[in-house]
Amino acid sequence: PPMNALRRTKIVATLGPATDDQGALVAMVRAGVDGVRINCSHGTRNDFIRRAWQARDAAATAGRHVAIMFDLQGPKIRLHEASRRADLDEGDQVRIVGDPKAKGATGSLVVDWPGVVDAADPGTSELVIGDGAPRIAIAERAKGALMGTCVIPGTALPRKGAFLTHAQVGRMALTDKDREDVRTALDAGADFIALSFVNGADDIRELRGEILGSPARIIAKIETLSAIEHLEEIADAADALMVARGDLGVEAGVSRVPLLQKRIIQAANERGKMVITATQMLESMIAAPEPTRAEASDVANAVIDGTSCVMLSGETAVGRYPVETIQQMAAIALDAQDGVTPLIVEGGSREEGRTTG
Repeated sequence: PPMNALRRTKIVATLGPATDDQGALVAMVRAGVDGVRINCSHGTRNDFIRRAWQARDAAATAGRHVAIMFDLQGPKIRLHEASRRADLDEGDQVRIVGDPKAKGATGSLVVDWPGVVDAADPGTSELVIGDGAPRIAIAERAKGALMGTCVIPGTALPRKGAFLTHAQVGRMALTDKDREDVRTALDAGADFIALSFVNGADDIRELRGEILGSPARIIAKIETLSAIEHLEEIADAADALMVARGDLGVEAGVSRVPLLQKRIIQAANERGKMVITATQMLESMIAAPEPTRAEASDVANAVIDGTSCVMLSGETAVGRYPVETIQQMAAIALDAQDGVTPLIVEGGSREEGRTTG
């Protein structure tokens, strides 16, 4: 049988400008794409529907089945456009407000979310800007503002994306944009809808209410500390899990991601549910025709951990080598699965062989 028929781990590729060429997309499907991701953070309804149909056409041409996933943006918080530019050094004291009209806003960082002051957990929460820098530890709530200390230096720019760790709120339910994108996903016949920034099982139930009567299945993206705290109930409520390592790394800290990945994969496997490992799997292939040895090890280890799928983001959406990336991913996954079987056999049953709870 062809190599792709032997490979058990599925490959999901994010669609983008690099895949808009139909010839490239067909070549990617032939190389091993099993599912495509439409990222609702970028593009319009028409872009999403066009890409879904392009993927179906490419699958028909290549003679393979391809699943379609819509990935919802979720509630994004960012610094307000009225927020001043701030070059922060470690130890700098920072005042944070949630409204440009708030008292003392001119000398503060302004977050475009009025609820930010109430949502923070002083002593625990941190406001993370961009991909991790600057990072501000919240010390106290005082007079309608948050007071904090910069722990990782960097520049805070207006409109920059932000993230509040350990936020003490039920998440800002599905946003209006998310609801529109869900309708688009259903119109496009999506097989899966991925929910961003899941905090608990209620978030999954809310989305389930939106898609009643549709066969689309729900993927819970595990990318917040709240999701880790409620991992069991989320795994029970969702149809599948995603190890969303980008935001998980921002919130939990990069060093904790590898072990959290193992926990999430295990939670899905124990319930017989699909699990996708995502973010920076072959990141260097955005610009290079071959992955680093570390990336190959990372993909192989995810397969050995028991992930059902591995996902590519920028590598296929905007990369220079989308077809080669799929070929490399398929080869690494196939080689890694040969190593999984003896590991499981030697360890006795998985239950006996496992040392951690």
